[in-house]
Amino acid sequence: MSSYAQLLKDAVSGFESKGVEDARNNARELLAKALGCSCRDSAFEQKLGEQAQSDAANEFEELCKRRMNGEPLQYLIGEWEFYGLTFKVGRGVLIPRQDTETLIDTVLKKADRDKKVTVVDLCAGSGCIGIVLEKYLNCEKVFAVELSDEAMAYLEENIRLNKSRVVAVKGDVTDRKTADALPMADILTANPPYLTAQDMRELQTEVTFEPESALFGGEDGLDFYRQILINFKHRLKAGGLAVFEIGAGMEEDVMTMLVRHGFENVRAVKDACGIFRCVAGFKE
Repeated sequence: MSSYAQLLKDAVSGFESKGVEDARNNARELLAKALGCSCRDSAFEQKLGEQAQSDAANEFEELCKRRMNGEPLQYLIGEWEFYGLTFKVGRGVLIPRQDTETLIDTVLKKADRDKKVTVVDLCAGSGCIGIVLEKYLNCEKVFAVELSDEAMAYLEENIRLNKSRVVAVKGDVTDRKTADALPMADILTANPPYLTAQDMRELQTEVTFEPESALFGGEDGLDFYRQILINFKHRLKAGGLAVFEIGAGMEEDVMTMLVRHGFENVRAVKDACGIFRCVAGFKE
């Protein structure tokens, strides 16, 4: 039996031949998963020189096959980091992405950090937005609204994992009854499905493993913004802040919607790559 270091080397070569991005990091994460440790631990480095045990080697091989077939790394290792916190993820829930950290940064910059606030996060998925905001803001309450049963299970698990006070709410954001059952909010956030019909036809293989219900936003990608503004603007206090993640090129459309619904100081904010990633505004 080869050493773990040799198995790692072979996996990196296999990933590179299949065009897997960041092949070395993928291989290290999956080997650590098979070994039951973190690839950032000293124990992992010590293991590399050891002779591979058949159980761990077989599990690593299976994980690598699944990765080369396009299954996301995050699903295979079962968790991912977002804004310094760990979130459990898997089939049925959207993977937290660095792009969404732009929404967090925008809220923290524009919100009154000294005021005790109530936050409502829509299309919550894993709960990454609501849980992070609850950690960084002076929150009275944070409500995370999610419709999918599969995603709700991850949301509740992540609330426990991060010792958060976020309240998980099962509800459909396109239904006015969901909005009416929630308290008045100081901050409204959402990372809704926003891929267009064309986007859905051109998805990368990894993204096809994620739930369509968390991706598809209608023919033009804007259906959820329309419904959220109709149903939830009356649940935002006067002077309250709304921040929505958007897809590339949607900034003008979403900004126009907010203005038409009575929001002021509406702005689009770029992510680290220079792409407009969220839109923010204050209710009159």
